[in-house]
Amino acid sequence: MENHTTHSKENVDKKELSIWAALIPVFALIIMLGFNVLVVYGDEALSGSNQFILLLGGAVAAIVGYFNKVKFDTMIDEVAKNIQSTAGAILILLMVGALAGTWLISGIIPTMIYYGLQILNPTIFLAATVVICSVISVATGSSWTTSATVGIALVGIADALGIPLGMTAGAILSGAYFGDKMSPLSDTTNLAPAMAGTDLFTHIRYMAITTVPTIVITILIFVIIGFNLDTNGSTDTTAILNAIESSFHISPWLFVVPALVIFLIVRKTSPLIALLIGTLLGAVAALIFQPDIVLEISGSDELTFVSAYRGIMDAITVDTAIETQSKALNDLFASSGMAGMLGTIWLILCAMVFGGIMDAIGALARISKALLNLFDSVFGLFASTVVSCLALNITASDQYLAIVVPGKMFAKAYRDKGLAPENLSRTLEDSGTVTSVLIPWNTCGAYHSGVLGVPVISYMGYCFFNYLSPFMTLLFAAFRIKIKELSTSANAHTA
Repeated sequence: MENHTTHSKENVDKKELSIWAALIPVFALIIMLGFNVLVVYGDEALSGSNQFILLLGGAVAAIVGYFNKVKFDTMIDEVAKNIQSTAGAILILLMVGALAGTWLISGIIPTMIYYGLQILNPTIFLAATVVICSVISVATGSSWTTSATVGIALVGIADALGIPLGMTAGAILSGAYFGDKMSPLSDTTNLAPAMAGTDLFTHIRYMAITTVPTIVITILIFVIIGFNLDTNGSTDTTAILNAIESSFHISPWLFVVPALVIFLIVRKTSPLIALLIGTLLGAVAALIFQPDIVLEISGSDELTFVSAYRGIMDAITVDTAIETQSKALNDLFASSGMAGMLGTIWLILCAMVFGGIMDAIGALARISKALLNLFDSVFGLFASTVVSCLALNITASDQYLAIVVPGKMFAKAYRDKGLAPENLSRTLEDSGTVTSVLIPWNTCGAYHSGVLGVPVISYMGYCFFNYLSPFMTLLFAAFRIKIKELSTSANAHTA
């Protein structure tokens, strides 16, 4: 009798909840986020206010659910299930923070940057800029850090060579956002699979299918542009290279650690295991190659077991900064460890509250049904995801929310179409992550234009990687290239 009553209640709820009622929490969320970001906080909104806005959006959804006779306990139970589903992603985020800490103090990240800077050549400066920023952003997992450090240096070099700054900024951001998409250290790269319901390395491998061709095309375009530009002067990075060498012991042997982690990823090792091994190997490398840095972090005068333990543990868990002779590099050689991931984890938890209540009241199912009716084809579903991400980047002015909100809204629609979740996570990054920098009032557009000193309108036409990415994902969808079916993915995960 109880099961029959519950089933009947759910049927009534589905009939009563109209598409407009289902969209009320979404519209309310967008309006509140727009006010919060555009009017009040700007790029500081991610420090906590956006997270609370997501909770307020959940409250609006709960009110809609109340009028549709959905019990509060039912909503909370769905929130709990949602949060439970992100446990793996949260643990991976914490381990990513730990890995970033040990890879910094071991000199792995500085070594990548050191060798990356040496491929500069005046003739192919723009293409080399893309490659350098790609290497650095993959190593650090941050387009913002890449732009604020090496990006500034490259703009200065371009100015001295007489290369248009708009072109240079476009090359910098093309490379920076390649790493922002592909690096396991990137918060957006962790956020997208968490929202879609897949794992980190499956997401990265699947995303490479569209991302690698896009970055190759981008580099070729800049090579062609570069050969048609007249440059003068030289790309002198001696000061930066000397600053890195004076603070770290640079050795090609340090590449062994990331190579082993890549090997584990290729072998489809569990992400948590691969990242843990990478973190521990980074700690060993730090003791071998950078004992002075470990000692400095520990605040001790002598390297003992206890001081080494403290130095490594501090790098893994809390803020760590390595001072160099170059002020521009100091921000680059800083890590927040596991503590630095708490903001993203906070965002995920609040997004799960919003998404869980939307699930419980039947809003996401109703929106998904409407989308499936509106976009009957697979291409139409991919296109609607791209448009939604772009719309949220424009209205909510934040790339994280352009991933979180469509991710929760479209997850069921992709399942109903029999598509594996990595299709959604890849589309979220191909359209949500990379296009944020093309919008002047978006936090990313405002930040990068301010840091580089180049207006968005000047560089947006040269961010080839950023606006080719959504076209590439739509091209693959249109011709059904590497569109993984749900059953194939499900079987793989079961095995």
